[in-house]
Amino acid sequence: SPKVFTQRQLLACLVLKTHLKTTYRGVVEQLILMPAVREAIGLKQVPHYTTLQKFAGRANVLTLVDRALRELGQGVLAGTSSEAAMDSTGVETTCASAHLVSRKGQTRGKFVKLSMVALCGLMMPVALVVGWGPGSDHTDAVALARKAARVLTPTTLWCDKGYDSEAFHEHCWDTRGGWGTIRFAPARMREGQTVVSGDHRWMMKEKWPGYGRRWHAESVNSGMKRTTGSTLAARKERTLFHEAALKVLTYAIRV
Repeated sequence: SPKVFTQRQLLACLVLKTHLKTTYRGVVEQLILMPAVREAIGLKQVPHYTTLQKFAGRANVLTLVDRALRELGQGVLAGTSSEAAMDSTGVETTCASAHLVSRKGQTRGKFVKLSMVALCGLMMPVALVVGWGPGSDHTDAVALARKAARVLTPTTLWCDKGYDSEAFHEHCWDTRGGWGTIRFAPARMREGQTVVSGDHRWMMKEKWPGYGRRWHAESVNSGMKRTTGSTLAARKERTLFHEAALKVLTYAIRV
């Protein structure tokens, strides 16, 4: 490789591509017409669209996105504390509408699932885990909490019933080996169940003031899809995950 471009420059080009909701060829054409943007990124020449395409498929793109989100969150917080909300959302792997799918006698299959931790108030994502959906939210919860712990220890973490898990409660509340933060998620009552088990779950039966701040995570999900799109153009699993993660990073920068 001649190493004409740095990882930061190529990642910035992919963020611009996501923001403009265009293709690899499209963002290259835009960069040709944007000398001020090229100067800001530090590009002495415009990369070929295949350069961006190959970079988007590299194995370390998710690591770069995680690092960028972490540095953004740390810069915004600057050592202060904040409440946070955790939730997941899905992005479609096809542009076909639900109506077209139903007319063909088919049903929606799997989708790319984004689990995120967002700062309340700012409604800015600071950590994410990408995988396939549908699936239980609490399966990715501990991994997501560990990523978010690199950015902040929130005063309160708001979640929905999908994160009702004694193991996750213990990880969040425990100051020794866990996150050391107060986490609220309503207990999910199974049919015929009258008693909530667990050392932490039984405390989740009550209504708490401020629980409405959990909806800040829903606002992040909605805002991200409205500004960057709710469908993916990639076809391979790795590039699908990378494209979805870039949507989160682009929205965080925009906020």
